[in-house]
Parts: sequence; C-alpha cells; structure tokens
Amino acid sequence: MRKVVFGGANSLDNYFARKDDAVDWLLWSDEVSKIMADYFKTFDTIVMGRRTYEVAVASGHGGGSYGGMKTYVFSRTLKPRSTRKLEITSEDVADVVGRLKQQEGKDICIMGGGLLAKSLFEADLIDEIGFNIHPVLLGSGIPLFYEMNRQIDLELIDCKTLKTGCVLVTYRVKHEAEKKTGAARKTPRRKKSASS
Repeated sequence: MRKVVFGGANSLDNYFARKDDAVDWLLWSDEVSKIMADYFKTFDTIVMGRRTYEVAVASGHGGGSYGGMKTYVFSRTLKPRSTRKLEITSEDVADVVGRLKQQEGKDICIMGGGLLAKSLFEADLIDEIGFNIHPVLLGSGIPLFYEMNRQIDLELIDCKTLKTGCVLVTYRVKHEAEKKTGAARKTPRRKKSASS
C-alpha cells in the first residue's frame, strides 16, 4: 500500500505562509535543495487544495504540476477537468486519497492545505508527516494544523538540525486500528546525520 505523507516548511508558531500567501521568510540553501530533491523522488502523486494550486501556478509551476507527477486539485469552485498530469475535482478528498492509496505506485504527497490535511487526518489516511521548522514566529498566517475531532498520536522517525537553524522532523502517524489492538508497528529510526 502506498504511503500518504503530509509535509512542508513552516514557522515555529504553526504557519505555512503569511495571510497573503507570502513565503518570503523561508530560508533556502544548497542543503535544503538537496533534501527536497531526494524527498520528491519518493512520490509520483501530489494532492492539494485550490489555494495551494493557485499559489503554485502563480509561482511558475505551469498547470500546477510538479516534475511531471500526477497532481490532484480539490476545489468546489474551480471547473473540473482532467489531463494526463492534472486532475481538478470536487470529489471528497478522503474518498479519492483512499482509492489512490490502494493503487500501485510511489508515495502520495499532501502539499500545503492544512484544511485539506485535517480531513485526511480525521479519515486516518495520513501515514507520515515531515516538516522543515523555521526559526521564526510569524504571529499570524495560514495555519499548518487546524482543530481536529480527535487526538493524533505520532512516533518520531528522524530529527535533524540544518545549517540554517531550521529543524527537519519526520513522524509516523499511529493509526486508530493499531492503537485499538495495541499492535504498534515498529518503524526503524533513520540514521541521524551530524549537522555541520
């Protein structure tokens, strides 16, 4: 079964972007570029909401597609359409992601969209989260996490300090079924990299 991963870069106070979608506070470096290049090799599908899609198109990702990956955009206002690399749909995101998980392929990336992720967390479809936490308090903006209908328990897989002062964290989501049966799946910790 394919893994569903929610990730991105965020401020320490839980924001993806400023209220106007600006991400001028992000700290880019060669180290981050390498990490992102390796990260995207594990995916062949991207899932996002309308707002993230519009920001992606405005920032030069033609058609909202990333590196030729199949991109699903969930929107109640955009006109549905489907091409080989882009699908805009008003279907329920949990239904679609549940189907995609069962298909053959690489992992599925949930990009941006804290509200989109909320519905997937509540449907118990997200398997892993990974964030590049920036050393900044924005004070306001577009939230990373929204209030959910239940607690989500996590298991730390990896934590790495970057040269920029950011902290890269990866957690496995403990699914409801395993919590009920007590059958915790052991995930081997990734080897820690010494920061330089």
